[in-house]
Amino acid sequence: MLIDGHGRKVNYLRVSVTERCNFRCQYCMPEKPFSWVPKENLLSFEELFLFIKVGIDEGIDKIRITGGEPLLRTGLDKFIKMINDYKSGLDIALTTNGYLLAGVAQDLKDAGLKRINVSLDTLKDDVAAKISGKDVLKKVKEGIAKAQEIGLGVKINNVPLKGINADEIIEVLEYCKERNMPIRFIEYMENKHANDKLEGLSEEEVKQKIATKYNFTEVKREGASPSKMYEFDDGYRFGIINPHAHDFCEDCNRIRLTAEGVLIPCLYFEEALSIKKAVKAGDVAGAAEVLKEVLRNKPEKNKWSSDEENETSDRAFYETGG
Repeated sequence: MLIDGHGRKVNYLRVSVTERCNFRCQYCMPEKPFSWVPKENLLSFEELFLFIKVGIDEGIDKIRITGGEPLLRTGLDKFIKMINDYKSGLDIALTTNGYLLAGVAQDLKDAGLKRINVSLDTLKDDVAAKISGKDVLKKVKEGIAKAQEIGLGVKINNVPLKGINADEIIEVLEYCKERNMPIRFIEYMENKHANDKLEGLSEEEVKQKIATKYNFTEVKREGASPSKMYEFDDGYRFGIINPHAHDFCEDCNRIRLTAEGVLIPCLYFEEALSIKKAVKAGDVAGAAEVLKEVLRNKPEKNKWSSDEENETSDRAFYETGG
């Protein structure tokens, strides 16, 4: 069992397989050129898998594949199969923008993928293009439909932004409700790579908009999820992720691994260690020691707490998958 320096059980590993992305979203990296880290700088799937096995053996049972946009890295289904074949019953999920999903969803499911999270910030073509930097909505919706058709679990992520998509909260929620897909509204997380003119909606503002049409009550959190959960009278649930809330980090069970082998204890903090040297040498024991050190250094909470002065993160979310 993996326990961090604050006594929290860590059983969730988020693995970024690439920092490349085919979108240039306003809240992530709107000005970043379409370039990428040279392939030789990345860990191979076999090297990533060597470390993942260490984590699984120590108690990791939930793995999420992220990016950048993970579907840009070829052979992803084979990587997922490696993990699934090593230990069956793991909760293997994927976060994607959905643009390439329709063409690969079946291969991913066959390899052992259980669930996907898809970013859907709007149902308007022009707004989607404004947020992401190109015409994307049709293909994203096709990807969502295909994933549901073949039986993948689908959850929607939505970042409400004032003056951009904030007026669509009920419409997007109803789109998800009609398709029995959970949705999580995520408060915009300030970071230096985003458009500095953005202003997100707070948890209370999201709730106020939904309350103009629906009755709902807060329900118990699902495990160590950072989402606060709310339930309609008919049983449908939606979530809100508020990184500024005091309790956001209380039950944090996550660590993150980048495609270049950097093991990150917290999304916000810059402190991290590399497993690259160890895994390239096939040094399983060395990789395990790095993991233990990262867990010891995992902070109690991030710096978005609402009872302190908020800071703008230097973290590039396209490297860590959010």
